Amino acid sequence: MLAGIAGAMAQSALPTPPVRTPPPNSQFRADPPPPSRPAAAPANAPKPPELPPPSLDRINAYFNGLKGFQADFVQIAPDGRNYGGVLYLLRPGRMRFDYHPPAQLEIVADGRSVAIRDRKLRTQDVYFIGQTPLKFLLAQKIDVARDSAVKDLKRAGDEVQLFLEDRSTIGGTSKIRVVFDGQTYALREWTVTDPQGFDTRVMLSNLDTNANPDRSLFVIDEQNVINPN
Repeated sequence: MLAGIAGAMAQSALPTPPVRTPPPNSQFRADPPPPSRPAAAPANAPKPPELPPPSLDRINAYFNGLKGFQADFVQIAPDGRNYGGVLYLLRPGRMRFDYHPPAQLEIVADGRSVAIRDRKLRTQDVYFIGQTPLKFLLAQKIDVARDSAVKDLKRAGDEVQLFLEDRSTIGGTSKIRVVFDGQTYALREWTVTDPQGFDTRVMLSNLDTNANPDRSLFVIDEQNVINPN
């Protein structure tokens, strides 16, 4: 869950308008929603089956059980434009976002660093994984409460939603909303709100947890490492 890698990182590299307006009032923001009263059901309405409350243990177990996967993704940038591609994950530490044309980007994590490659400009910027808000997905042993501050965990319809805050990301604090399937806890999507208040949403489809991506996909030729200090 990663935008940090495909969010906070990619949104700064993908083309955006020259002037940014204040963040829109988006339904995809990563802030926990304000409390609300549920609508009263008719007195004779059958009660829906009760599901167990969402569990951080289930989320940690799901992530720690992943060895690798391949999935299609759609990324919604802060300006509303969509970018598609293929996401590869090989735990621990390795991830790759291949963007479909016309985007000219690749985002690659090799276990220590994350590189943003712009094929059009022939540039590459390299960051430490610890600077990315979704670094916990790549850890050897994942514990979301250890790696980020958990702000909320709840069921919403057929989803489980996890709200996190990470103070160690590039530029300041990032807020992250991660969405899972309400039954299986399979990863569906995430939204990162960057320190400036802009959202990047990444949605997954065709998730194949039996995939075993080749290690050659996750090689970085480091040219420039940006020091986190």
